[in-house]
Amino acid sequence: MLLEGKVKKLKIIIREIETVYQRSLYEAIMFAAKKTSLAGATATRGAMGYGANGLTNASKTYQMSQDPPIIIEIVDRAKRIEDFSLVVSNLMDKANAAGIIYIEDVEVVSYRRHEMVKPTGQ
Repeated sequence: MLLEGKVKKLKIIIREIETVYQRSLYEAIMFAAKKTSLAGATATRGAMGYGANGLTNASKTYQMSQDPPIIIEIVDRAKRIEDFSLVVSNLMDKANAAGIIYIEDVEVVSYRRHEMVKPTGQ
């Protein structure tokens, strides 16, 4: 797939403990992105965060969370990202999950795959 120029990035921020269909919600989103053949997706664990539900009730105001945020970023063409955002929204509804989904404009400078080198002499 050739991906360059102006594209969209779907960003999803959810709690790590969210589940859907007996698996982590972030894993379900990543597997759905792969199954949909989106250009690329990355899930990272955040160190700390808060959102619509506010700060968690903790004895220390700034302690590392036992339930860190998961940030999922997916890049592809605009229509594919917009369509997939509905899939993510439905998964979040099924999980009754808190979080945010948003879409940003980005410009791809380089998108390439690793070329497998064939061994010589075989």
